[in-house]
Amino acid sequence: MLPKNRVSTHPGEILLEEFLKPMGISITKAATAMGIHRVILSDTCHGRRDMSPRVCAIVAKATNTTVEFWLGLQSGHDASKYMLSQDGKTELSKVKKLEATAK
Repeated sequence: MLPKNRVSTHPGEILLEEFLKPMGISITKAATAMGIHRVILSDTCHGRRDMSPRVCAIVAKATNTTVEFWLGLQSGHDASKYMLSQDGKTELSKVKKLEATAK
């Protein structure tokens, strides 16, 4: 369920706060272990870069989770950001619900 009054947590923040910090692993050490550039992982962990499907797959393998978990977090973040944006609110206010017609 997406929060209605705030943007959902960025998946990079979840990686940092729920996985790396409790394990005592620095971003630099994690990036090296994952085989990705430290700046990419740092930007992701600090919400400056979205988590691409490639990075989701790498993070999933490194954390013994699933790619679907990380993709779902990123999709939820993207959707909540859109729905709370002015463009999203304006666009969604114009959408009409589909209703079945009688045959």
